[in-house]
Order: sequence, then structure tokens, then C-alpha cells
Amino acid sequence: MNTAEFSSLPLKPVLLKNIESLGYTKLTPIQAESLPHILEGRDVIAQAKTGSGKTAAFGIGLLTKLELNNFRVQSMVVCPTRELADQVCNEIRRLARFTQNCKVLALCGGTPFAPQRSSLENGVHIIVGTPGRLQEHLNKGSLRLDDLKVLVLDEADRMLDMGFEDAIREVISFAPSHRQTLLFSATYADSIREMSKQFQFKPISVSIDTRHHDTDIEQYFYQVDRPKKINALGYLLSFYRPESTVIFCNTKKDCHDVMSTLDNIGFSVQALHGDLDQKERNQVLVRFANKSCSILVATDVAARGLDIKELQAVINYELPWDPEVFVHRIGRTGRAGKKGVALSLCAEKELDRVTEIEEYQGFSAKWDEVAPFKMSYEKRLEAPMVTIWIGGGRKNKVRPGDILGALTRDTGIAGNKVGKIDVFDTHAYVAIMRDSVEKALQCLKKGKIKGRNFNIHKSQW
Repeated sequence: MNTAEFSSLPLKPVLLKNIESLGYTKLTPIQAESLPHILEGRDVIAQAKTGSGKTAAFGIGLLTKLELNNFRVQSMVVCPTRELADQVCNEIRRLARFTQNCKVLALCGGTPFAPQRSSLENGVHIIVGTPGRLQEHLNKGSLRLDDLKVLVLDEADRMLDMGFEDAIREVISFAPSHRQTLLFSATYADSIREMSKQFQFKPISVSIDTRHHDTDIEQYFYQVDRPKKINALGYLLSFYRPESTVIFCNTKKDCHDVMSTLDNIGFSVQALHGDLDQKERNQVLVRFANKSCSILVATDVAARGLDIKELQAVINYELPWDPEVFVHRIGRTGRAGKKGVALSLCAEKELDRVTEIEEYQGFSAKWDEVAPFKMSYEKRLEAPMVTIWIGGGRKNKVRPGDILGALTRDTGIAGNKVGKIDVFDTHAYVAIMRDSVEKALQCLKKGKIKGRNFNIHKSQW
């Protein structure tokens, strides 16, 4: 069943009204293929590239089946990383804006256990969590799945890659056997098919083309000797001048070296790798997502679950061994109908990998050349935004609208000078256009947010 409009689906009026208010009118291919089956209560195994709209597909399905008067866990989404869990949680909350008293809770490691247990005791409809923390709550009895109707395994292939198979099995063992199970994966590896056989009942298979074409992503390859790669990278960044770029490295050492070199010559850059603790990861991702940092250098493991809107460029400092990983990397740009560019540096020993990528994508690589580039310090690619830290968050009843109001009321700054606002439990971040940051600091320090004065400072990380 191919449906072009959300309005043609059997959705509750309040849910449809909110979907329309969010600007969603046309169904994406994965939504058109999977949502009718999800709404019918069928098990679904779906394959689609990053940014395909899958979160809205299963999120709408979960919300349609909720019994709001029953404050027990009715739906659970299992994600490989805390970052993805947070993104899924936020998207479901957006979809549920007009659904009164809908309780959605993230259960992830790296945050205190006790507040999560307290929230569960107060009643929750939808849980979004990582395998390890879900295991912990289930084994301690703070999470019960007796009323679970829908189980979602999001980015199942990544969870298996990260070694979560046993944890997933244990989590599912607590769920009722009579339930709807939705499995979303970027690949259809044998391990995914085996998981589907074990945990799903007569699933409907949905597969959307995972290849990327020049209509959405412009791809170029550059043959560069390994010692000259860093200079070639500087040239590409200077030539294209993307506002937001992710550079992929295969090792943490390369990640650190590339970040340090770019930082030393004036680029706005941060690194995302496995040595960062959760607080540091959050800070890096907040700055990159709100455009107060222009370049993120990351390993594949660290970047799993990364969902940055309007990413203009992806650069492969080194090609991955697996062509599927290549497709997953470049799929982070050119999303939601917008154009993106994917640039790949490869030494002679990597040419076999290019051949494999060509065969996997079904079209020939486009080759280009880099001009000589001298890596010397200049003030370049300064990020357009600056992040301000606010010492109050959800526990202080602070909402994004409260922060926006404090910045723009009376003689404050113009609303178009305010960027992304991220509110956490005990603090918040707001991105401000660079030319207005000092005035914004004065507004927040002299005024009040939610009738209170909070510590305010410009973030230095």
C-alpha cells in the first residue's frame, strides 16, 4: 500500500493535527511502505538509509495504540546509543505534543539510576532506552513490561555490531510473547534475519533503496598519498567552506591527530571518539548541532546514532573496509530533500575499496584533484554561532520558550539571532549568532528565566 499523504491514514485527529503542524504532509518512502502495516498491528522488518523518516514511522504507530488512562509501559524502543535514544525520545515527544498526559521516558546509562526509577514509579507510557540500562531496570524490578504492546528495535544492525545481542535477548525475555515487534536496520545481514526469525511473527519486509545518488549527494574521490592527506583535507575545507562537516577516521589516533592539526590552523573543530565520557560527548554534540562548531572529526563507533540536521558535507579521511559503512557515513548528508557533498581521500592501497564501493552503489566513482595547500594559521571558517550555558534545566521547570522569552523581550535581541536551544535536567544550552552573543549574555544575566536568576556563561569547550 503506497500512501502519499498522512491525511489518508487512519490516524487520530489530534495526532494528525500535530503532524500537519510540524510540516509533515507527504510520506517518505519508508513511511509509505511501513506505516500502513504498523497501524494494522503487523510485525515489520524494515531496511532504510539514515534520515529516511523511520523514527516518525514507528513513533506514529506507537502513539496510535496508546491507552492514555493506563500509566504503564505500553511501548518500548531499544536503541544502540544514548544519543540516538535521546533523539528518538525527542521526536516522539514532538509527535505527541497535542496528546495530553503522554509520558515518554529515556532510560540510558551515563545518568543516575534513582531519578529514572522514580519516574517509572510515577507512571510512563513509552520507554526509549539502551540495552544495558534497560537490563538493569528489568532485573531490579523497577521496569515491568506486563502491558507492553509494541517493541521497536532501532538500528538493530548497530546493536549487534556493538555486542548487544545477549543484552537484547534478555530484555526481550521480559516482554509478553503476544506483542507487535518492529525491527529497523540499515542492512539485511544474516544476523538480522536470524533475529527477525526469533522475535517476530510473520513480519512484513520493507526495503527502501539504501544507495545514494547524485540527486541528493554529490560524491567525489581524490587519490592522495597518505602523508599528503592532511593538506588535501585543508584544501577541501577551504574550497567548499561547508557550514557543517563530519570527517570520518578509522582510528582514534587519526581522529585526534586530524582534530589537533585543524584546530592549530584556525578551523572550528571538535573530536568525537570512544575516550570521551558521556558529559563530554553531550557537550561536543550540542555545539556541533547548534552550529557553534563547524567540524566534527569522528570514528564510526563514536558517530553511531549521530543525527545532525542540515549536515552539508561528509569527508572520508580514510575509506572504511566495508562499503555498507561507506554508505552509512555519507548518508548523514543530503537528507530530507537537501543537497549534500561527500568527499573521499584514498591512498593507492585503498583503491580496491573504491572498486567495492562502486559495485555496491551501482555507479562509477567521480574523481577530482586537489590543489597544493599550505597548512598555516588563518582565521577561517569561524562558526556562525556561540553557545551560552545556563545553570537551570528541566528540574527547574525551564523550557525552551522561557529561555527564548528572556532573550527577546523588551530590549533584548531579535528572535532570528537565537539558534538551537537544548534543555537537560540541570542545565541548558542556547546558541546565539556571534554578533549578538554579548548582548544575549547581558539579557540573561540582568533578566530572569522562569522568575529566577541562574548562573550564565559563554561555553568555552
